[in-house]
This record gives sequence, structure tokens and C-alpha cells, in this order.
Amino acid sequence: MAADVDKTPPGNESNSSRRGGRRSPGRGSWVSRGVWTLLVVAAVPLLAYGIKHYQDAQLLQRHEESVRTLGAEGLFLFSSLDTNHDLYLSAEEFKPIVEKLTGITPPVDFEEEEIYDPDGETLTVEAKMQPLQLDSMTKSKDGFLGVSHSSLSGLRSWKSPAVPFSSFSAGQFRALLPPKNKVEVGDTWWVIPSELNIFTGYLPNNRYHPPSPKGKEVLIHSLLSMFHPRPFIKSRFAPQGAVACIRASSDFYYDIVFRIHAEFQLNDVPDFPFWFTPGKFTGNVVLSKDASHVRSFHLYVPNDRSLNVDMEWLYGASESSNMEVDIGYLPQLELQSTGPSTPSVIVDEKGDVIDRREGGGEPIQFVFEDIRWSSETSRQEADRRLEVALYPFKKVSYLPFSEAFEREIMNTCSGRTLRETVLESSPVLALLNQSFISSWSLVRELENMQADEQNLVLSEKARLHLENYNFPVEMMVALPNGTIIHHINANFFLDQTAMKPEEEGAPFSFSGGFEDPSTSTYINFLKEGLERAKEYLAQ
Repeated sequence: MAADVDKTPPGNESNSSRRGGRRSPGRGSWVSRGVWTLLVVAAVPLLAYGIKHYQDAQLLQRHEESVRTLGAEGLFLFSSLDTNHDLYLSAEEFKPIVEKLTGITPPVDFEEEEIYDPDGETLTVEAKMQPLQLDSMTKSKDGFLGVSHSSLSGLRSWKSPAVPFSSFSAGQFRALLPPKNKVEVGDTWWVIPSELNIFTGYLPNNRYHPPSPKGKEVLIHSLLSMFHPRPFIKSRFAPQGAVACIRASSDFYYDIVFRIHAEFQLNDVPDFPFWFTPGKFTGNVVLSKDASHVRSFHLYVPNDRSLNVDMEWLYGASESSNMEVDIGYLPQLELQSTGPSTPSVIVDEKGDVIDRREGGGEPIQFVFEDIRWSSETSRQEADRRLEVALYPFKKVSYLPFSEAFEREIMNTCSGRTLRETVLESSPVLALLNQSFISSWSLVRELENMQADEQNLVLSEKARLHLENYNFPVEMMVALPNGTIIHHINANFFLDQTAMKPEEEGAPFSFSGGFEDPSTSTYINFLKEGLERAKEYLAQ
């Protein structure tokens, strides 16, 4: 105890007691105090265990009540918002629902836009374009499947850039500089963050004119407007937005690689909307760390695949109207700086103007020093980091079709729906990394491989895959010899995962704890493929 208790009988107080003095504690008092301290220390872990047990019991009770109240599917939606898994929604966690119901998104905190400096440096950018090769479209011809000439009018008439040349101030490219906490080579960050999630869903199709850009969106919108007057810098589907990565750094410069997912609306009233969505825009900018000088700028749509553009168009003005889809090949869509940015005036040490570029005149000639990078990585590595930032499933290496068969068991998979669901699941990524070699291919590429008489082995493997393919996406598990041992169509997969757990034949269950039905079904698909592989490999 912290104080002694005087147990002297009344009337027998000592002089010291009567004078208000205190007795010295005896040895027994110290022993009692020590035992009490030990008891307190021992009680601490017991108390913590009791609190944890109580909290777990409360959480389990709330979970059971939630299942009874919401059902399994309702609990799945609730849990997607409940980021801290306490079965309560805070105001911050509930915000996606508010934005979905009200249609009002709180303003995003962008850095203040750079004020235009009339005496700052100017960069001239040139736009180049080769129109879509119409014969590369897989099925859309006039009169086929109800495709009318008006549906493709915007596509057919878009044959050259809207603005062949344009000037930008160097300061505008400040939007591509990294934030203060991203200064190392290989660091990635969002230039234009994605705003899509499970509750916002996809953006509507029945639109003609993009919203006004703001903040860092202004630069991207201005650049893409050189191609076509109606760029939507936030695509309707994921991945959405723009990401960047530091490829190289010196004392004064960055080489920044970027990737943008945007699309164009090619039709205008009275024609129904036609969406033109390149696979990606990518490129790089070399600029000073204060954005006062741009050494070079390049933006383009990669053309190294046989098909690189998605197209979708409506047959009616409402969101519920039928939609046709196709894919095609765009040879060139490119922006390139004509040279480094240059100032409009040159001043001496006293601030006096010694040379000036007059309006419409030739730029002042400069000799620029070579940049010596103090640290750098390859362009390939920078592109990989951007891809992982946009697609978490890219943590799994995806090999070209021809290389994938050099390993043991191959898994081929792709498709927008799968990328946004099961291929973002940690258990799926772990299983793919551990037991599979992954790849994905376009049907057009497999058809080309099948027709290749110079490589009969690869031709046969492509043929086996095409025999088991059904529109739109087929997931397959194959052996090194090309034998398909298991496969499932994406549409069938989605139908299966849409079944309620209590329905007969449903391939998943919530009995073992809460689990995303898509993830559960896909893991079962992969595991069944492994079991079938054992039978073939044992022969």
C-alpha cells in the first residue's frame, strides 16, 4: 500500500501518534507491498486477454447480426467500404455512397496552377497521326450487325490531328513533377488519381463533351486536344487516370516516364456516341526540377501489338441502349517536341535585354549542355513500375505466348472484368506466382502464330488454344506441350460467381469465413487445373 494504516487501539496511542507523527513501516509491510505489486503486474496480461476476448466476442456477434440483417451479398458490399473491418462505417468510409447517390464529388486538393510567365521558356509540340486501319476492325463493316454509316462517321472522318502544332510554357509541365516525398529513381505517383471504385462503378456512355479540366488535368487535356477536340482524360473504365515514374535524376533534371489512360468521343449530335479508347498513352519528359526548362517531350500510343484500340458505340441516346464493341489497329498517334524549350528574351547579369524573340519570328538559338544522370534505371523497368501501379496483378510476370511454354504449367487470362476483380486478389496472385507461368494473347496474334509455317511447334500450340477459345475471353490452363487441361469462359465464370451461395451448384461458400465469390471461384479453377496437370505429368 502507498500509506501505512495505524491499528493502535483507541486510547492507547503513542506520543508520536498523538503528536501527528508516523510510524516507520516494518519488514512485513514491505513484503505485503511487494506481493501486491506482483499481483498487479500479473493482472495486466490477464486484463488485456480479457479485453481482447470480449472484443472478439463482440465482433463475432456483430458479424452474425450483419449476416442475418444484410445477407451474404449485402455483407460483401458493406465490407468493401469497411476498410478497418470493425463492422462500423465512419463518415470517411461512407463517402463513396454519398458521392454515388448525390453525384457530387468533393474537390480534390491539387497544387496551385503555375501562373503563366510571359518571359518564361516556350516549348513547341508537333502532333502526328495515321488514322485507324478500318480493315483491322474484327467485325464492324457497313451493314454488318446493324452497323450504320452514321455510327462510324466520326471514326471515318478523323484522319489528321486537330492541332498540328501548339506552344506550351515550360511551367505548364510542372504538373508532371513528382511530389516532395517522391524523389528517388523508380518512385511512382498518381498525376491524375483514379476515382473509380466498387460503388462509383463505370462512368456513363451517353456523353458527348468532356467536363472542364482542373488542376493537373489541364496539361493532359491540352495535349490530347491536339489529336481531337473531345478528349476525356478520365476513361469510363479502369484503369483510369495517369501515373508517372522517375526514370533518371541529375542535379538539375528529371527524366519522367508517364502513362495515361484516356479516350476520345468521336461522334457529336445527332449521331450516337462513339468511344475511341487507345490501349494506353505513354511517353517521357526531360525537364528541370523547377520546371523552368523542358529538354524534350514525347507522348504516343504504342503500336507494337496487332490491335491497340478499343471502340464502343451506342445504338441509342440513353444509357440503357444497346452497345456495339470492336477492336482495331492505330498505326500512329504521337506528340513530339520540336526541340528544347527556349526563352523569349535573354538578359545579361544586370538584367538588361540583349536578345529577344519577336512575335512569329525565329526562336533564339542556344547550345544546351549534355545531361549527366547521377542515377537512373532502364525505360523497361520504369514502364514495369507504372504497369504495377495501374494493375496490381502485374506483380505476377506475364510472358509472351511463345516464351511461356518453356516452363511447367501455363495459365492464360485477361479481360477487363478479371483485371478489376480476381487478379487484384492477394491469394490469387500468390497462387499464380507459386505454381503457374502466366501469359495472355489476342486472338489475332494466335491466328498469326497458327498460320506461321516456319514454326510448326508454336503453330500447333496456338491451334490448340484457338480450338478451346470462345468469345469474349477464355481462361485456360495448359501444359508445356500446348495441351489444354482446363478452361472456363469469362461469361460462364461471371454467371457462376453471380449465383447466391445457398443456390444448388454454387461453386463457392461463405461457411469458411467471408470471401469474395469471384476470388474463391478463380482459386478453385486454378487448383483444379493443378490437379489435372498431375494426371498428365504422371503418364
